[in-house]
Amino acid sequence: MKTFFKKYFLLLLALLACNKDDDSQTRGFYIGFTPFPYAISEESIIYTYERIEADGDIINHHFDNGVPWEEALHDLPFHQNIMADWNFRKARTVEAHKIYLSVTPLNFLRTGLASYRAESDNMTLPAPWDSYSFSHPDVETAYFNYCKRIIDFFAPDYFNMAIEANLFFVNESGQWSAYVEFHRRVFERLKQEYPELPVFCSIVGAYLLPDFIDNNDHVQQRLAALQLLEHSDYYGLSFYPYLSSYLGTPYPANTLDELFSISDKPLAITETGYTAQTFSMDAGGGNIVTVESDQMRQDNYIKDLFEACDRRKALFVINFAIRDYDQLWQQIGSPNDINIAWRDSGLYDENGVPRLALSTWRQYLSRKYQRSF
Repeated sequence: MKTFFKKYFLLLLALLACNKDDDSQTRGFYIGFTPFPYAISEESIIYTYERIEADGDIINHHFDNGVPWEEALHDLPFHQNIMADWNFRKARTVEAHKIYLSVTPLNFLRTGLASYRAESDNMTLPAPWDSYSFSHPDVETAYFNYCKRIIDFFAPDYFNMAIEANLFFVNESGQWSAYVEFHRRVFERLKQEYPELPVFCSIVGAYLLPDFIDNNDHVQQRLAALQLLEHSDYYGLSFYPYLSSYLGTPYPANTLDELFSISDKPLAITETGYTAQTFSMDAGGGNIVTVESDQMRQDNYIKDLFEACDRRKALFVINFAIRDYDQLWQQIGSPNDINIAWRDSGLYDENGVPRLALSTWRQYLSRKYQRSF
């Protein structure tokens, strides 16, 4: 009898060991990129979609370039510039990839209504839209109609209705209550229309952490974020740790676990990245800031992120840029401003040479996707 129990115990240990090994060879979250090109060229765009297909299993169609407010309000056709963009994206998206779609009612600086989109992106708001706030009923109606039309077109698996929405509280706290009410109403209407579709917003994580942003009350920022999350299926995070007070220096070891624990809703890393090169930029008013980094720091962040996502059982991770966009940056005049901040955050450098972090990324990609929780 003792021999039987001993054999049984050894067999149980072996089975547990096998299960542990199997877990280490799986991942419970999708990984992918936006199709942000490294240059203004057809070659760049095609290359980007090809690399997204090979190096990920989810694509983020990220629209932070304006809303066709007037057309959406009156259910008019969208400009051919918009539809050509949508059709191209849809045609280049492989069927096997999950689709994460993100839009926003906020402008790029997160200070008011998104700019207008028609024949060009980010156009000046026409009258009367240039005088509207989020409390105006036409804003809610137009934005809901826009969300509905883009959802119906792309049929996404995940839908972000407000990119980095908490930045509006950072910049315009006096209008925050009006925005939260707008956010609630649009969310509820979308959930009624698409009850099975995950609808959520994304939040800039750095503002929720102590010491990450100068002169920032992270407690008040958390409270504002939690207001948004009352009307969000997921806890979506936008996080670039080097774009903070740490400026590329090592952040506290528990940073990601602390950030991820602020909400117990399902976690999605809606956009992230880490620069692999040192750069300087004008942070405003001639204040030149230097961020120091290299391939090793980028790789360490990707490892740290994936391990934390494993612990938190995240849903997906989007690394915003797949390749450094030095060519694009030069094509737009090499501005020494925020446009440079993500220039060197690709997993391929400006010449298409793989970085150290790509090896870590591919190790996770090679694991079988298995979400058993």
